[in-house]
Amino acid sequence: MRKLLSQVCIYFCCISFFSIQAHAQQLRLPDYFSNNMVLQQLDTVTLWGWADATQKIWVKADWLADTIYTTSASNARWQIHLATPKAGGPHELTVSNGQQSITIQNILIGELWLCSGQSNMEMSAAWHYDHWQEEVANANFPEIRLFHVYKTVASCPADELRGRWEICTPATIMNFSAVGYFFGRQLYKQLRIPIGLIESCWGGTPIETWMPDSIFAQHPHLAASAQVFQPVPWCPITPSVTFNAMIAPLHCLPLAGVIWYQGETNTANPQTYTEDFSRMIASWRHLWKKDFPFYFVQIAPYQYQQPYSAALLREAQLRTYQQVPHTGMVVITDITGDTTDIHPKDKKDVGERLARWALALNYHHPEIMYSGPIYDSMKIENHQIRIYFDFAKDGLVIRGNKLTDIYIAGVDRHFLPAESKIEGSTLIVWNRQIPNPVAVRFGFANTAMPNLFKRAGLPASPFRTDDWPVP
Repeated sequence: MRKLLSQVCIYFCCISFFSIQAHAQQLRLPDYFSNNMVLQQLDTVTLWGWADATQKIWVKADWLADTIYTTSASNARWQIHLATPKAGGPHELTVSNGQQSITIQNILIGELWLCSGQSNMEMSAAWHYDHWQEEVANANFPEIRLFHVYKTVASCPADELRGRWEICTPATIMNFSAVGYFFGRQLYKQLRIPIGLIESCWGGTPIETWMPDSIFAQHPHLAASAQVFQPVPWCPITPSVTFNAMIAPLHCLPLAGVIWYQGETNTANPQTYTEDFSRMIASWRHLWKKDFPFYFVQIAPYQYQQPYSAALLREAQLRTYQQVPHTGMVVITDITGDTTDIHPKDKKDVGERLARWALALNYHHPEIMYSGPIYDSMKIENHQIRIYFDFAKDGLVIRGNKLTDIYIAGVDRHFLPAESKIEGSTLIVWNRQIPNPVAVRFGFANTAMPNLFKRAGLPASPFRTDDWPVP
């Protein structure tokens, strides 16, 4: 009996030994370090993964002359800082711990952009295939790579997220962000270098879910503002949970920049959106230790139930652009069409307008016009008000017989439709019933689709010159 027990103990000890050995030899990398990936050119990537504690790890990249070595820590994690070359490829990289090796193939070096937000960023060709059938059929771009971050939440910043790099084809583009794809395709057509796109978005999420906990700890009024949201079955509303799970794990990947399309859900609390958005951008830049560009889309006209909720949200987005350096805002009031659809179908123009900002400011294409007129200041002249704009040096134009969605008010704060005329790069506004005007509002309504443009064809952003309370 003792002999049998002894044999059983030896058997289980052997199993445990080999299990430990098998575990000890496991070498693993996060999902975004995998075949077909794109790394940011001329930067430093923090390549990391897991192995047994205190194991020696070596990394060989075919663009480097020397092999790089490190040792895994007591928690089994290891990391190496890996310099990247100029755009090009394909390249190959091998990681080994002596017992196992992982080889990553078909790596491209180029420009890596993060695409984030809620449903209008998430919206893919599969949502309206009939509308985008021809675009999908022509989506064969081997040097554009797509990484779709799987939806998940976390109560604290995670190390890892799930997803897979794919080559851009008609099949893979079907369920990838349409805005992201059209943005990346425009960059590729102009730059002719590899483009990597990381989609990390979730329809219906308020901005608070994409912000780290530290912001709410330091600014309780923002946490209080987030309490307005009621639980829904299709997305999380708890602050920080998508940031923790779907943004924080990406910080080891250097980015060229971020494109963002979000805000529809925050029409429920637009009064704090400028601060939320500004602090979110700052927190992401702090995490990456890089002041990367952040280009975003002003929300589209839509019949929201609360009066002025979308107008106030657009105003908050405009203020963010005006206050936060290295940001850019795309106005889409002219391409929405149906104000009963919160998901406008035209994502091609949206993506390409975002690309204009990047091409002009990041990639130094001075010939590209990237913004429509942005309100700068006003001046009262007798019975009229003159409006000054940024991005209007080439002149203003009105599409149609007269300017729409323009209102003027006196000290009584009662707004009436205004007459207007263009003088060079300025707009003069008046109403004969208001002899002493003090304020102007342009496109300041949920569904407004005004018709003022710069001569190059980009629309003016809605604005108001007053800061009076609205219903």
